[in-house]
Amino acid sequence: MLDTQTSVGGSPLHLDRKHLLKEAMRVIPEAFDERGRLLSPVAGAWVRPPAWFGARSPIDGQVIAELPQLDANQAAAAVEAAADEFIPWSHLPLSERALAVSQAVTLLHQHRDLLVRVLAWDIGKTLPTASNDVDRCLAGIAWYLENMAPMMEGRAPLGLVSNIASWNYPFSVLLLNVLVQSLAGDSVIAKIPTQGGGVSLTLAFALLRRAHLPVSLVGGRGKDLSEPLVAHDRIAGVAFIGGRANGGEVHRRLKACNKRYALEMEGVNAYAITHFSDWDSLGKQIRAGFDFGKQRCTAYTRWVVEKSLVPRFVRTYIDAVSDLRVGHPLLDRHVDFGPLISASKVKELRGHLDAAQADGARVLFQGQLAEDAFHDGQDRGAYIPPTLLFGVNTQSELYLREPFGPVDVLISADSEEALIAEANVSDGALVASVAADDPSLAQRIASRLHAFKVGINKLRSRGDREESFGGKGGSWAGAFVGGTHLVRAFTDGPHPLEGNW
Repeated sequence: MLDTQTSVGGSPLHLDRKHLLKEAMRVIPEAFDERGRLLSPVAGAWVRPPAWFGARSPIDGQVIAELPQLDANQAAAAVEAAADEFIPWSHLPLSERALAVSQAVTLLHQHRDLLVRVLAWDIGKTLPTASNDVDRCLAGIAWYLENMAPMMEGRAPLGLVSNIASWNYPFSVLLLNVLVQSLAGDSVIAKIPTQGGGVSLTLAFALLRRAHLPVSLVGGRGKDLSEPLVAHDRIAGVAFIGGRANGGEVHRRLKACNKRYALEMEGVNAYAITHFSDWDSLGKQIRAGFDFGKQRCTAYTRWVVEKSLVPRFVRTYIDAVSDLRVGHPLLDRHVDFGPLISASKVKELRGHLDAAQADGARVLFQGQLAEDAFHDGQDRGAYIPPTLLFGVNTQSELYLREPFGPVDVLISADSEEALIAEANVSDGALVASVAADDPSLAQRIASRLHAFKVGINKLRSRGDREESFGGKGGSWAGAFVGGTHLVRAFTDGPHPLEGNW
């Protein structure tokens, strides 16, 4: 049993980052060099980079561990080595691949608690949200192991699949995709997300390698890794999750070559509210939406409300979020969410808030950090409380783009047409919702929202397993994923691929 009584700096010993790193070095020693720096698992070997960079926790700005920074030549060599694993792996029957994946899953279960704790430091999640990320990955791959055989009928593995993903869900999205792709017979290479998650992911990939899965993980600067991980001629498919600027560049490069791709990009997810009266239910949804500080691709940050309902919405919003606690997520005190991914992200977001207010926007609500939920003298640069803005200029960054943080924009609409137009401001989104008492009205509005998933009086999420996932407009390019779609996205077969082409 873990020692939860002794503490270091106010944190239980089992959550102290130095203690965690020592534990990781003891149980997964192959992932470290002689100085305790992490290495890159590539095709069964551990690659030593020319340089390392410090993985800083957003919780307090301190370094957790040193991560590898491969150069462009090493990244290209890693692609070659990872691609060489495809033929022998793809020739194994599905039953043998499933056995190896099951062995990897067993190892992940055995080290689950360590992975959860490291992940919490890695990207600033609370223990419940970190646990949910890891557990969704484990539940997801269990589902695919049970249902994979009919999905693979008449299909063949594609080749080497490259994964470039955002940092916010490294297990339930990135690692799950990697496991499913390898189960389908592909070899896989993934990039350590630039902003965080690399420590926990390296440990997880080490466990996958113990089970002899053909998976590789590389870290380094985008300018060194983007060319080999996207354009190398031995890459057969690319799965990307990130912003529109980087995603758009990846899309432009992939359209010129014969590669499979599924590119998930950001959009402004809107919640449209009209002719509505169930405010208690909406308040619960508003509060639930602050999970992980709205650092999610499916977070709702744009509230488009019928003009006559604006005052009631504001009261409901304030009642729902005014007692949210924001602070150090790993102290022995309850907090609802912790830091954003970095102090630089908070600085950027505060700059957008200042610019919006200079252009006439009003702050209708701004929360406070929980003063009792920090160490004395702790760096709080990555923390920001919930904020609600009204009257944002139509040229503002916060009007046009996803904030990826706990900042909401309220828009007043005086007609159904205006409501729909304001909800569709971002040229496509992953999710959207409509709140209305009349089901026929709600359905009529929902049918005109430019989002992949639209909820009626409820939030929508990414989902996984049985449920497909994609985006409309600029929020997605290429094959849809989720359930059978994820398998078909990176295998060859007779079925036409559903996607946003």
